[in-house]
Amino acid sequence: MQDRLSALRLHARLLGPVARNLTRRPTRVTSIDELLAGSVSESSLTLQETFQGLPGMAHGGSVLAAFDALARRHGAPAPREVFGAYRRKVPLSTSLPLRVRNAGAGSEFRLSDGGRLLVDGWVRPGPGPATHLDLPGDLSGGSPLPVSNRCFACGVQNALGLQVALRVDEGRVWTEYLPRSPFRTADGHLATAALTTLLDETAFWLGALASGESGMTTEIRVALHRGPVRFGEPLIVVGKREQVTQRSGDPRYWETETAVLTTEGEPLATGRITFVAVRGAAKRLITGMLSINPPEVVRRVFPTHI
Repeated sequence: MQDRLSALRLHARLLGPVARNLTRRPTRVTSIDELLAGSVSESSLTLQETFQGLPGMAHGGSVLAAFDALARRHGAPAPREVFGAYRRKVPLSTSLPLRVRNAGAGSEFRLSDGGRLLVDGWVRPGPGPATHLDLPGDLSGGSPLPVSNRCFACGVQNALGLQVALRVDEGRVWTEYLPRSPFRTADGHLATAALTTLLDETAFWLGALASGESGMTTEIRVALHRGPVRFGEPLIVVGKREQVTQRSGDPRYWETETAVLTTEGEPLATGRITFVAVRGAAKRLITGMLSINPPEVVRRVFPTHI
C-alpha cells in the first residue's frame, strides 16, 4: 500500500504543471478597437507605435479610424463617410490636442500639436449600398509590392498590425486578405481601422507607382457602405491604375480610387484618396525596404532610385 501511495504522489507531482497549463486561460489578444478607444478622447489623441505609417508618423488610416471611433460614441450612422485632410505628419506616442464639434448626425475634428493644425476632418451620414465591382481575374497573379518591418498596414513585425501583402500588375494594385485576430471587435465584427487602413495603403502604392516617388496621402475620404462587417470573412482590396489621375494645377498630387470588397464583389468601403509625391522621399525609404525585400521588388516601384 505504501509503495502505491508513493507512486500516486510522484504521478501527481509530474502531472501538476501539465494540469495547471491545461486550466490556465489563454493569453488574451489586445484588439485594435480597444487600443483606439484608449487613445482618443473628447480633447486629445495619442496614437501608439502600433499605428506607424511611414517612419516617425501615424498611418493615415489609423487617424481616420480614431475620428470614426469618437463619432460612433455620439451615434454616428451605419452608412457614413469619414474624411481627413492631413496638413502635417501626426507624431506617435504624443498627446495631441483634439477639438470635437458634434452637430446633428455628424462630427467635426481638428487635431493639432498645440500650435499648428495637423489634421482636420469629419464623419457624416453617407451613401448606402454601392454597385458591385469586378474582381481581379487572378487573385494569386501579379507581383508583390514591398513590405516593411513596423508599418501598421504592411509591417511584418507589427504584432497588432494588418500585415497585409499587396500585389501589382499592369492594371491593378490588389490582394485577397483575411483579417487577423486583433481586428475582431468585442461583438464579433471587423474593426473600422482595417477598412480605412487597407484603402489608404492601397492608395499610397498607386500613387508611388504612378509617380515613381514616395510621399504621403493628404486627403482621405472613405465611404462605409453598410453596417458592421462580420469578422472572419475574406476581403478583396483593389485599386485600378488607370483611374489614378494627376492633378492639373499641381503635378505632385495624384488622385486615386480604392475599394474593399466581399468575395462576391460587394463594396464594403470605398476610398477617394490623394497622394502627394515628395522629391527625395524614396531615397530615404528604400534603405529600410532593401533590408527585408529583394531589390527587384523595390525597383518595381522606384526604378530610378535603384
